[in-house]
Amino acid sequence: MEVVAGITPSALREKIRSGEFSDNTSGLAPGFVQCNIVILPSQWAADFLRFCQANPRPCPLIACSASPGDTGLAKLGDIDIRRDIPSYRVFRDGVFDAECGDIVDLWTDDLVTFALGCSFSFEEALMEAGLDVRNISEKVNVPMFRSNIPCESAGPFSGDMVVSMRPFLPADAIRAIQVCSRFPAVHGAPVHLGDPGAIGIADINAPDYGDPVTIQTGELPLFWACGVTPQVALENAAPPFAITHSPGCMLVTDMRNAELAIL
Repeated sequence: MEVVAGITPSALREKIRSGEFSDNTSGLAPGFVQCNIVILPSQWAADFLRFCQANPRPCPLIACSASPGDTGLAKLGDIDIRRDIPSYRVFRDGVFDAECGDIVDLWTDDLVTFALGCSFSFEEALMEAGLDVRNISEKVNVPMFRSNIPCESAGPFSGDMVVSMRPFLPADAIRAIQVCSRFPAVHGAPVHLGDPGAIGIADINAPDYGDPVTIQTGELPLFWACGVTPQVALENAAPPFAITHSPGCMLVTDMRNAELAIL
């Protein structure tokens, strides 16, 4: 279903809850924070929290459940985490098992939700600075790649960082770095620019998640820490059960991006 970019977060969540919208959320509800989601059994929650604290660039924690089984995230709005994401991914023993439109039938009173900052927040700031965010202008999901940049381990959680990529001309790349440095709670400045091979990416036109975008002559690829990183950590930790958002299909919250800016 076609959804206008200026839709409010609550109206968008209503369309997601009703099954009217199930696509990626990039560019929607401008001005508001979108979050990556990880849901785990409570006995795994403390170690995952430590993993987030040890790796704030790819895993910037915005909110978490007040207690196991809580389906809301009061800090972020009127949330029903079982139904408010366009598409969920289910993992069993660390292996991707299925995608689904809601997790009502999978929910238990032992589950803990973590909401992590998302690069879609700083994309708005880039566009306000007059920069072309290619995945938005081409109306596709941002390209994401598994890198060889290691994360700090915490308990069973470990792995290399997933990065998202946006191309810019050199002068615009400098401006993009300046803009994103204001938003450490949503990944902050890029972690790498230039040669993809230097961070283990063999083919810039074949992302591991999302869609390829056009890289024009003279442009440099810029790579940001990405909130899909926890999915790699889940594969390595292999909890018996876990749920995440599908890449690009975020929780759209009532928190404003401006609340996360430091300057």
